[in-house]
Amino acid sequence: MKKIFSLALLALSLNAAELKMATTTSTDNTGLLDALKPLYEKQSGNTLKWVAVGTGAALKLGEDCNADVLFVHSPKAEKEFMQKGFGVERTAVMYNDFIVIAPKDLASKFKGKNLKESLELIKAEKITFISRGDKSGTDNKEKALWKKSIGEVPEKESWYQQSGQGMLASIKIAEEKNGVILTDRGTYIKYKDNEKNNPKLVIVNEGDDDLKNFYSVIAVNPKHCPQVDYKNASEFIQWLVSDETLKFIADFKLLNQALFIVDAKTRKE
Repeated sequence: MKKIFSLALLALSLNAAELKMATTTSTDNTGLLDALKPLYEKQSGNTLKWVAVGTGAALKLGEDCNADVLFVHSPKAEKEFMQKGFGVERTAVMYNDFIVIAPKDLASKFKGKNLKESLELIKAEKITFISRGDKSGTDNKEKALWKKSIGEVPEKESWYQQSGQGMLASIKIAEEKNGVILTDRGTYIKYKDNEKNNPKLVIVNEGDDDLKNFYSVIAVNPKHCPQVDYKNASEFIQWLVSDETLKFIADFKLLNQALFIVDAKTRKE
């Protein structure tokens, strides 16, 4: 029995691959990928490695054939990527939502205001606002919200400052500058956990329909990039949206709060 088991392990190791994924800072910062990695590697025999950047940069890695699979959250940019023939098998996985957070001493200014009114207040009172400024999914969403609310992105205003950093780092910059920022809820929960559940920035806007944050997974198109590991990328996608893995994602919590809601079986776009 031991010999058979050893031979099975040897066969598995000989067929093992290194799957390269480009993903977003929010999936990385929350700890979800660190939790999924050992499960995938145990079941597949492969090694999963990823680089966490903004969605724009992740899609560019796919376009440039430097990743096998993408795990991202900017639907408009993803659809453009697919239309250009860079990706295949775009598959819904999960969502959380975006929230606006602000220093505790500013929170009362936002009380009773909806998202549009809050952004108008920031502009009127020139409250420091920290933008990712990195073409990430969060950055794309934030700029779309400004355009919808006030007709433009206030990029030339001195109070509108761009961090060029990932989500957790940008939250810390907002904290240091006593500023307001848009973040995904999952990363905010991670930030709260890091701050021993006593964060300096608190939620001032949530629940608006425009604040949903959808994540999808995409295999890089082997017709565009013949050298990519399409076989394992496709199998990874099927593993990610299997009932077992989706349950794991749904049950993944910090501070006893779920970070993501799975919608792989129900989302319609």
